[in-house]
Amino acid sequence: MNRLRRACCLGLLAAAVGHAASAPSAAEQTRIDRLLDAVSKNASARFIRNGNDYSGADAAVFLRRKLQAFGGDVKTAEDFIDQIATKSSTSGRLYTVRLADGREIPSAVFLKSELSRIEAGR
Repeated sequence: MNRLRRACCLGLLAAAVGHAASAPSAAEQTRIDRLLDAVSKNASARFIRNGNDYSGADAAVFLRRKLQAFGGDVKTAEDFIDQIATKSSTSGRLYTVRLADGREIPSAVFLKSELSRIEAGR
């Protein structure tokens, strides 16, 4: 039983170390954080997930949690957009963003535009 317990502990430790090793660099994590902060502060857009709309603040909280749970392969802000913030891992439905003028666009388009805007200092 002790061998089994040790093997399980070693397996969990290896998984934790492997997950930490695959985390984004500090610079990329800063890019992701800045993007999520911009989403959180965006009062004019509604974020549509599985047919329900959410505020920017709620969307940012959800995406941060999803990143923590499923972001093992995310290395860059672009990976974050493509792997975490584009579609539902449950239903497979694409996330969209409803802009202030009523248009809906794919979240990937919106987030890549926001990332460009942030990095351009606008």
